[in-house]
Amino acid sequence: MSLLDHSFGKRQAEGRRAQPAARQPVDFRRFLPRHEPALPAAIAFLPAYGVSPDKLMQAMAQAREAAIRPEAALMASGLVSQEDYYRALARHLGLAFVDGPVDLAREASFPRHMLAGAAPLGEAPDEPLWLLAPHGRLLDDLLTLHRRGVLPRERYAIATPRQLAGNMFAQRGSAVAHTASHDLQERFGDELSAISAGGWRTLAVFGALAAAAFAAWFSGGLAWLVASFVFSLLMAGGIVVRLFATAASCEARPDTEAPVLRDDELPVYSVIIALYREANVAADLIAALDRIDYPAGKFDIQLVVEAEDRETFAALDRLNLPARYRIVVAPDGRPRTKPRALNIALAGARGSLICIFDAEDIPEAGQLREAASRFAAAPQSLACLQGRLAVDNTGDGWLVRCFAIEYAALFDVINPGLCALRLPVPLGGTSNHFRTQILRDIGGWDAWNVTEDIDLGLRLARMGYDADSISASTSEEAPAALQAWMRQRRRWFKGWIQTLLVHFADPLAALRGMGLLRALAAALYVGGTLAGALLGPLFALLALHEAIFGRLLTPETPFEIVASTLWCFVALAGIVCAFWPPILGIRRRGLRDIASSLLLMLPYWMLSTVAAWWAVMDFIRAPFHWLKTDHGLAKKRTRGGS
Repeated sequence: MSLLDHSFGKRQAEGRRAQPAARQPVDFRRFLPRHEPALPAAIAFLPAYGVSPDKLMQAMAQAREAAIRPEAALMASGLVSQEDYYRALARHLGLAFVDGPVDLAREASFPRHMLAGAAPLGEAPDEPLWLLAPHGRLLDDLLTLHRRGVLPRERYAIATPRQLAGNMFAQRGSAVAHTASHDLQERFGDELSAISAGGWRTLAVFGALAAAAFAAWFSGGLAWLVASFVFSLLMAGGIVVRLFATAASCEARPDTEAPVLRDDELPVYSVIIALYREANVAADLIAALDRIDYPAGKFDIQLVVEAEDRETFAALDRLNLPARYRIVVAPDGRPRTKPRALNIALAGARGSLICIFDAEDIPEAGQLREAASRFAAAPQSLACLQGRLAVDNTGDGWLVRCFAIEYAALFDVINPGLCALRLPVPLGGTSNHFRTQILRDIGGWDAWNVTEDIDLGLRLARMGYDADSISASTSEEAPAALQAWMRQRRRWFKGWIQTLLVHFADPLAALRGMGLLRALAAALYVGGTLAGALLGPLFALLALHEAIFGRLLTPETPFEIVASTLWCFVALAGIVCAFWPPILGIRRRGLRDIASSLLLMLPYWMLSTVAAWWAVMDFIRAPFHWLKTDHGLAKKRTRGGS
């Protein structure tokens, strides 16, 4: 009932109450035939090819609600497959339908022609000149020309967007692979990429460290005192940054203060998932993505698989995914890393916002809506929003429980605190939300960095952008086997070494980009974390020895007094820093049932030291090799990490 009908009926009812004996006029409108709204031209031809009017009405309702085109709603929601729509369109227009490889012209470029839905073909005689996967205005123009009887049918052929993209990748694969691996270096120079960390910088830094260790070993107590002073200064700085971040996270910050956008206000959102040997979790991943609450017609999901990974491609292909999903086959190239795969998808992303998920992720249903609303209300300097990650297979052993506590401390305490202080944030590898254009402007991901997330967080800060956190969580599976955990941790520490060399080998450049406070905080956070992992246990034992048998508690010279004071601060503040964030994280994440695992964090940190030294050797031998983490091995997962 319309608002006019409602008001008219209300007045009739009031009249009946005032004059109960009066006869009411008959409303003849209910006997008139009902007229369905006219179908838009983009879908009006489909009933002739077997599509039921009910599906078209359903698509039109979805299109009105989300303010999108009806054919986009029709295909994105799975009411009609992409193949069936474009095949019917070709028959309706009287054009050839291409469902296999064709030769594209030399001027066909990726991603411009792919996103436009029109690519020039080779100039063979008596063949079409353009391969079209039309959408939007191009589709309307074709239908208008057809209706007027002036469509030059000899010039065009129709394909699905998937087929057009497949031909583009097949014939432009080497160029696509090169851009994905080298665009950052070609635009900004090698100094902003980890590819530079495998050259003279590595030799210089490790040579200096080796020389310092050699001098300290052979020159007696003074050198050890100086070395311990430098190390304690670095550790103290990292501890102070973490403590300030923890304190800042305790202040109430409304993460969802932005007005929630309606469906018609939401932007197109691209989601990218890089997959490699993930056939066993493909169905679970799609089920998790299908649960996300976002208009289907504004959802652009790219699943990137490597060319050799036929098992994962076959597993995805068997699911008969609707048009909002795109399977992107990454061309062969070096290095074979997750950030390279993400760059390939970034070039063809259709959304103004982008989110990254991992293969095993289970995101909260409202995460994209929350991020889109926050971006809409924020200044353009806000480039990234980090979702909160939670381990949800805590029943798989003590290693996983310690991992869950570590994640709770990082993503529920420290990272939100760093965001509140507007300091550079070492991003997590998943549930990162970006403004697409900013991500492209800064060169995307560094394909050569094996922890591309941390590097990207620092590069955003270096180029003047901010990051913040959102309250929505993503559940993750942590490795339960020691070997798998060690492989993942080795890769992480190797990437931290790469990132430290990239952003702080030239301190003046970091200062110019980030400013003094932000550069210092980032250097202390990253450097302090690495130093603590590599040398923390050794210096803790030395400090204990000096406290019992040496002069740590009875310094004599001014230098010894300063060094002893610094060491005592590191010892006491380090204990607070080791347990305050995890305790807060346990409370905020609701992990009280595994709180007793705090007692196991000491051996857990010792394992981190083993992984850190192993990562140093990995960095020297194979700086760009990606150690794959296998997924889908959890015995039981409980969403939310509790």
